[in-house]
Amino acid sequence: MTTTLPQLSLSGGVATIRLARPDAGNAVDLPTALALRDVVAEVASATPPVHVVALRADGRLFCAGGDVRAMAAATDRPAFVAELAGVLHETLEALRALPVPVVAVVQGPAAGAGVGLVLAADVVLAADHVTFVAAYPSVGLSPDCGVSALLPGVVGARRAALFLLTGAPVDAATALDWGLVSEVCPAETLDARAGAVVGAIAALPRQAVGEAARLLRRSGERSYAASLADEAATIARLSSTDEAGALLAAFASPARPTPARPTPGEPT
Repeated sequence: MTTTLPQLSLSGGVATIRLARPDAGNAVDLPTALALRDVVAEVASATPPVHVVALRADGRLFCAGGDVRAMAAATDRPAFVAELAGVLHETLEALRALPVPVVAVVQGPAAGAGVGLVLAADVVLAADHVTFVAAYPSVGLSPDCGVSALLPGVVGARRAALFLLTGAPVDAATALDWGLVSEVCPAETLDARAGAVVGAIAALPRQAVGEAARLLRRSGERSYAASLADEAATIARLSSTDEAGALLAAFASPARPTPARPTPGEPT
């Protein structure tokens, strides 16, 4: 089967990373993993810098996970799986280290490593027919791609255990209820909704939304006091930028209408 590598397009401050192996359900083999790592590195060094990343996929499935056929055919299976997981983990670390928000647009089912890609995103938009499945138990494997690391913080420890230990699929409505996805919409409107969300992020100051995404990603990794210290340092740093200075001055301008204040006794 011919491997089609992930594609990258840059336009208007938006970097679109597209999984492009639909005939294999966008399953990740080693060439795909290596190419995806290169694509994320290209996004990180893009000039001019991007404002937001959209993670998309071609075909019926978003991502079927790691390429099970390639694993089964490997002469030295442990070495092959270790290399594949290692490259994918480097890629996911780099994706979460990008200084801009990542939006996953999930048009089809996600399994295994595909769930890891979903978890690595900041905002997840899903079509109403999609399903999510751990897939690992059915082939005798354990989670990788950050699934066991991130899933409990997103959906809760008990739901994460149910998902990973039973291998039962979760539908889009349940995924929304659990917090695995941000929003569910009809398949025919998914592209339009994704365009609106990505466009809204791209229209905001790049550093502001990027730092907000970074703070959110780190929220479960450290103490409340450490998070407060990071928030204070970050907002102070951003306040020194020319962009923030201009926006703050415009907001505080006397020419800007001020909200009417109710007189005593009037309802607020």
